[in-house]
Amino acid sequence: QVQLVESGGGLVQPGGSLRLSCAASGFTLNDLVIGWFRQAPGKEREGVSCLSSTGTYYVGTVKGRFTISRDNAKNTLYLQMNSLKPEDTAVYYCVVGRGRHYGPCLDSYLYNSWGQGTQVTVSA
Repeated sequence: QVQLVESGGGLVQPGGSLRLSCAASGFTLNDLVIGWFRQAPGKEREGVSCLSSTGTYYVGTVKGRFTISRDNAKNTLYLQMNSLKPEDTAVYYCVVGRGRHYGPCLDSYLYNSWGQGTQVTVSA
């Protein structure tokens, strides 16, 4: 059974850091396009970061602050978030695609497996 379990969300002050984790079971993350999406209240879901066969990609608002990574041995995806801002507040979802992908990968149609989401709140 395919399962993605996220953890690491929470409440943090502006300027703080969080690391989100997404443990995968039922399949291996190797060679699959993977990423993170988020959805804030009243806003559309957006791709935050992804990792395809050609590299890592980030939405402009998080470039230089967020880092996506994968630990193949643990079959786990991470999102390190630094210098957090109130506008980063959202539910964050890890996503896994159907196979390899080359090029930018922030479009939701690429993904067929979604985690349950973890809340990130940035507030003083």
